[in-house]
Amino acid sequence: MSIVTVQLGQCGNQVGQELFDVICKDARDGQKRGYSDTSTARFFHETTTGDLTSRAVLIDMEPKVINHSMSKAAKSGRWRYGEKSHFSQKQGSGNNWANGYCVHGPRHREAMEDLVRREVERCDRLAGVVTMMSVAGGTGSGVGTYVTQCLREVYPNSFILNHLTWPYDSGEVIVQNYNSVLTLSHLYGLSDAILVHENDTVHRICAQLLNIKHISFGDVNRVIAHQLASVLQPALTTDSYGDYSRNPLGELVSSLACHPEYKLLSVCGIPQVASSSMAYSVFSWPGLLKHLRQMLISNTKMEEGIDWQVRAPPVHCGGAEWAHSFRTTGFNRSLANLLILRGKDVFSAEADGFQDAALYTSWLPPREAFSMWKSPVSFNQYEKSATLVSNSQTLLKPLDNMVRKAWNMFASRAYIHQYTKFGIAEEDFLDSFTSLEQVISSYTQLC
Repeated sequence: MSIVTVQLGQCGNQVGQELFDVICKDARDGQKRGYSDTSTARFFHETTTGDLTSRAVLIDMEPKVINHSMSKAAKSGRWRYGEKSHFSQKQGSGNNWANGYCVHGPRHREAMEDLVRREVERCDRLAGVVTMMSVAGGTGSGVGTYVTQCLREVYPNSFILNHLTWPYDSGEVIVQNYNSVLTLSHLYGLSDAILVHENDTVHRICAQLLNIKHISFGDVNRVIAHQLASVLQPALTTDSYGDYSRNPLGELVSSLACHPEYKLLSVCGIPQVASSSMAYSVFSWPGLLKHLRQMLISNTKMEEGIDWQVRAPPVHCGGAEWAHSFRTTGFNRSLANLLILRGKDVFSAEADGFQDAALYTSWLPPREAFSMWKSPVSFNQYEKSATLVSNSQTLLKPLDNMVRKAWNMFASRAYIHQYTKFGIAEEDFLDSFTSLEQVISSYTQLC
């Protein structure tokens, strides 16, 4: 089954281009024919001349980034975007969610829907749609939310995974917290799952693990693309009976987003090593999984700086006892986890530590809360690698900080007029705050 990707705004188009580059290289370098064929069919279709064309739609309100992404893909010599798979205008959304959602989205709905429809019709079977966007700006967040709303209306039975890039906490755009609140609150009712990458975390990976001295957005985007590809590339699931999974989005959603109040997914992976250190690095499955489990329970976003003092509390301790444990030890409770292992001797890897009932909520048995996918094909130059997609309290703190900052601005009525002039009422802000406060409450009380 095939996945159609919709790239929105500057960030979505840049990350999307890097993602297809990683996927194409991995598929072509794959040691197994079945793996390569499955990956290629999932993300590309072949032209009559044998060229690989991505199953993607590129949308931005300015043409520069789209033109650059299409040119870069064509120059790779491995794949390209469809010549008529993009939509752009001459004027952007001015970093304003309301301008994207209320103006540009409705004005260009027919053209954007037609592009997606053409890509869907090229699929023999549609697994679902992945939308890629930032929550900080105007086009990615505003038009992205509107496009997701249209997709839900047109394809009500298809899986929709929103991939969101969270802006730097220090601030990229003065109104980024408004845009983030409006985006996330609307997507929560539209998407099947929301996978989030935080720029701050990825930046630290680039600096501390990959030893990149002068970090660019391109470096950040490549790390995001590699982590996302490690989730979406073919793997053997418990229900695939020896064949690579045919519906990766469906299985991901059913594994991780089993409750409508819990849709926020985070991803982390190990190892993350600078290429200059690869020749001196040796990895074992017990070592990788021990580190990854501790990263999960201590809410450590990367392998460096793991807090080994954090321990899981007693199984299904009471609410007050668990709340005390959360405050004093920083234990990160999970609703569900998906572990994806790739590489040599993968079928000998044991993941019993992730099936510990103490990691999960009391109302979901570990056998239902934990899933594992495997592939004997190595990924991203690592002989062995592990990726964890988690529906847990990992994103609780950044979400709470974002809502708090947005509310403080709203209470002082800062920049409200920039939104109301495009049709967003103050009541819409209040509804968005209420929606996300409920999400925060649900994750806080996860026990």
